[in-house]
Amino acid sequence: MPTHRRSPLATLFLGALIFALPAWHATAKADGSDTCCADLEARIAELEETTARKGNRKVSLTVSGWVNEAMFIWDDGVDHDAYIGTNYVEQSRFRFIGEAKISKDWTAGYIIEVGVQGHPSNRWDQDNIASQSASEANREYALNLRKSNWYFKSKTYGKLAVGLDAMATYHLLDDADPTLTRNVNDVEGTGVFLAAFRLRSDGQYIGNLRWTDALRGIANSTPGDGLRRDVIRYDTPEWHGFSGAAAIGETYIGDLMAQYKNDIGDYTVIVRGGYGWSNDPGTMMDGPNGTFVVGGTSCISGSTTLTSKPDFHCRWGGVGSTVMHNPTGLFLYGGWGQFTTTTEHVFPAGIQFLSTSNMFFLQPGIERQWNSLGKTNIFTEYRRDDSGSAVGKTVSANVDTWQAGVVQKIDAADMLVYLVYQNSSGDVFGNEVTEKAKGAPVGKTSLDPFQIVVVGSKINF
Repeated sequence: MPTHRRSPLATLFLGALIFALPAWHATAKADGSDTCCADLEARIAELEETTARKGNRKVSLTVSGWVNEAMFIWDDGVDHDAYIGTNYVEQSRFRFIGEAKISKDWTAGYIIEVGVQGHPSNRWDQDNIASQSASEANREYALNLRKSNWYFKSKTYGKLAVGLDAMATYHLLDDADPTLTRNVNDVEGTGVFLAAFRLRSDGQYIGNLRWTDALRGIANSTPGDGLRRDVIRYDTPEWHGFSGAAAIGETYIGDLMAQYKNDIGDYTVIVRGGYGWSNDPGTMMDGPNGTFVVGGTSCISGSTTLTSKPDFHCRWGGVGSTVMHNPTGLFLYGGWGQFTTTTEHVFPAGIQFLSTSNMFFLQPGIERQWNSLGKTNIFTEYRRDDSGSAVGKTVSANVDTWQAGVVQKIDAADMLVYLVYQNSSGDVFGNEVTEKAKGAPVGKTSLDPFQIVVVGSKINF
């Protein structure tokens, strides 16, 4: 076997160290500092165990994220139950962010963000707490990659990122809300809480229809909000409260966003607007649990790309805003979103296709500190959806959703606890074709109200 020879200098140093240790230890005991040193050594060992290891000393590494789990108590007028799972309004996740300073103005970095879910709250229904999605990324007890991109950032010129990232219109309407509700019940909360529950009328299921057929939108059934995709994204630097972003990806998918955020006297004002487009309906994949769509913007159908071809085009956009009176904490958050689908696909005879879906919402509330724990947010919300066609399922739909809730911040734990009540009702419209496909019956069908109470907590790390 090969032997490793120690240099004379190293041998001399090691011998001196061994000789000096007993004397040093005796001196420490005589000083009464042995306890101090033992505590220090224990603390160093603890820090070594809890420190994230890095591949090099040039790039910093920050590990962060949160856990957001809740109980969902629902009642559709016939059945009721309580489910426990991951609140998909802000899915549990962890992320790694690395940065390296190139110069006084330029920084390079990366972000890797992974979603963590037990039972995903946007996938269950009356009969199944476990997700029935064919995609493994949307099933229970799964990890899914949310972001993976590198970037260059400059205080002067802005930020350029490449990879899996939020498009410019991702959370377009949600991020117009600076209050505590943004963390547990953004505007997409309506669609998340309705999940894959089936529709009822007079206590009976309406064919195979679900609430996701009555609501339209490419991001949690919310017109106006965009997606996360493989894109090149550019964010401008901020100028007197104004900023913007643009993203472009494969197969002609892209979007634009503009924002104004500033304090005007006693008021904080945020306004965001954006517009997106795509001719990519996604790619059909075969998985162990069936077929599913990856990528794209399946504005017509979430289960097949065939109804989106040929010459498929999808457009979406909207405006969201919040005005908060800082001395009192009173605020008004609201917005409007729309998406439109066009295609030259020849649908079966009798299909009436309405291409445009509209949604608006208003959320008044108050957020201020009434106790030593942290700020408290009390809010109500009304959302109205006038939905276009879910091909082969509905011709159109109208849905009214009412919410009320309270969110409490616990500053000492960087934690939120929350309670939200939601009530949704409305109508769906169909014809002979949708009725034959076990979708909406001919004409107008009134929907039984669906109620849900969400009680949960989100803790950051």
